[in-house]
Amino acid sequence: MATTPKSAGQPEALATFAATARNAGHKPQNIGLEATAATKPLATSPAAKHDAATRVLQEGVTGKDRGADEAVDTLPDRAAGKPTGKA
Repeated sequence: MATTPKSAGQPEALATFAATARNAGHKPQNIGLEATAATKPLATSPAAKHDAATRVLQEGVTGKDRGADEAVDTLPDRAAGKPTGKA
């Protein structure tokens, strides 16, 4: 199992799930309880996440286009292969 400093934090859940899916449903041995370069949380602006979440919820409630797709597309997405987002 990989060893990392205690200050590394926990691995991002979606990165762990993606690695598990690519490994026939079994968590890879190199993913432990501490984040590695491949599983550390992606740097994202809290304001951008809040804006995207607000737009998604507004669209769900009102049924009107509030630009949720565009707001979500600006966020980093490790699973879709765009770790830095579009913006």
